[in-house]
Amino acid sequence: MDESVKKKAELIEIGGTTVDDSFLPYKSRSTAGPGAGLESIFVNIDGHRVRLGVRQESKFSATLKGDMVTIFADGKEYARGRLEQAISHCPEQVYVTVSERCVFDCKFCSVPKLQGKIKSDEEVLELVRQGMQSPELAAISITSGVWTTPEEEAERITRVVRLIKKELDGRDIPIGVSIYATDDSSERLKEAGAAEVKYNVETVDRELFEKVCPGLSFDYIVKSLEHAVYVFGRNHVFSNILIGMGETDETVVEGMEMLASKGVIPILRKTNPHPLRAGEIKVEPVSAARLLKLASEHRRILEKHGLDTRKALTGCVPCTGCDVTPLIDL
Repeated sequence: MDESVKKKAELIEIGGTTVDDSFLPYKSRSTAGPGAGLESIFVNIDGHRVRLGVRQESKFSATLKGDMVTIFADGKEYARGRLEQAISHCPEQVYVTVSERCVFDCKFCSVPKLQGKIKSDEEVLELVRQGMQSPELAAISITSGVWTTPEEEAERITRVVRLIKKELDGRDIPIGVSIYATDDSSERLKEAGAAEVKYNVETVDRELFEKVCPGLSFDYIVKSLEHAVYVFGRNHVFSNILIGMGETDETVVEGMEMLASKGVIPILRKTNPHPLRAGEIKVEPVSAARLLKLASEHRRILEKHGLDTRKALTGCVPCTGCDVTPLIDL
């Protein structure tokens, strides 16, 4: 195994690094999902991108000289890589959270607690216009909480996708969408111009799902994913599987197998505890060894079902910053 991949897994395990003031212009603040409200930097180590949360305390520390980052572990040089600047949230993509609020109360997610901004159509389009100035722009990813109802949110995001498509004016830049599914969201998003969708099951442990995702339906999400593959095609439908909330590896592997058998690419994501959720959920440490073991199983399952992460166009899979991504990293 590539030594850089092992180091990436170890960096994901710890989750972040301390930085000095030289990184100030390069910090990216997340507005999506469990990491909302937290700052990070992106470093490319021998072709492997890793997103590092900015921490006040960590075994890792980072310094910047030019565009080269040196990461130290307990005072000794650990790795070197190239700093990658986010266009909007992540490198090479305009990644926009439209509704930074959510009526659901998933226990690992800070969005319901933050009660953030609801972006107007024009604010979203302005971020897209800014991103279009970058020669590195490769994709546009739209995500959203549920401000009122899933149906109203899907209608709103469909309108936003249509407006972005018009703004692109024929430029071949794919648009991906991650929202809570509705009965016709896949068809509507596809018709509006989206190339991919992500509907998150969050955890494949059924008992755990009931505890951490109150008010959501596991079966409905899986059914929606299966239908989305019919609409968007294989390799263009995704779903996050969070690890580190008490699930077993066997359950994770079975869940990945279930999703991949339907043509869905699972995304394995380490659960990072958020201070706003302290005391509401027990988040277990996820070791680099576990990340690499599950990533190997992940690759085996994808290959078995003829799925390929390298064909993904938008969102988390081509970014790779938060995960050990099969067929790209491993």
